[in-house]
Amino acid sequence: MLNEIGRSLRPAVVLLVVMAGVTGFAYPALITGVAQAVLPSQANGSLVMDGDRVVGSALIAQDFAGAEYLHPRASAAGKGFEANNSGATNFAPGSKDLKDAVEARVATARTEGIEGDLPGDLVTTSASGLDPDLSPAAALAQAPRVAAARGVPVATVTALIERETHKPLLGIIGEPTVNVLLVNRQLDGIAPKPKV
Repeated sequence: MLNEIGRSLRPAVVLLVVMAGVTGFAYPALITGVAQAVLPSQANGSLVMDGDRVVGSALIAQDFAGAEYLHPRASAAGKGFEANNSGATNFAPGSKDLKDAVEARVATARTEGIEGDLPGDLVTTSASGLDPDLSPAAALAQAPRVAAARGVPVATVTALIERETHKPLLGIIGEPTVNVLLVNRQLDGIAPKPKV
């Protein structure tokens, strides 16, 4: 009887060990090796460096509050932009809390001098709360405020945003985007932020 049970369990145990080795070690090691060889920057988190210092990741938003910077989408991740607490508000479209939050963001945008129709990503949060990109319309809407705070022509900021607009993959997959961190770093390069 025990001999029969042993014969029945042996293939299952062997298969478990083999599959654990393949799916738990060999496959991840292969994919990690390929990623490091083919796309090393992306495989290591798309880190943005300032010399030897890491200043952020092109994949994770960070808060830029000064008038001289493009502001990212609002974040519902923890107290804002906390990667370990990523998530959306999950408010229903008819939620009073959502309505109040959007109205507050609209009021903030108006006090910053943004006129006309506001792009949705200026007044809503993303699903993760960590979206590093804005739509070109949302970035361009902020250009006058950024230019005034830095004392440069609006055309200078607009040209930078347009140059840094990433087109959809193959021209059809996704939407055009502007990476806030990368544009703000370039803004510091062409027009240093004002001294406070």
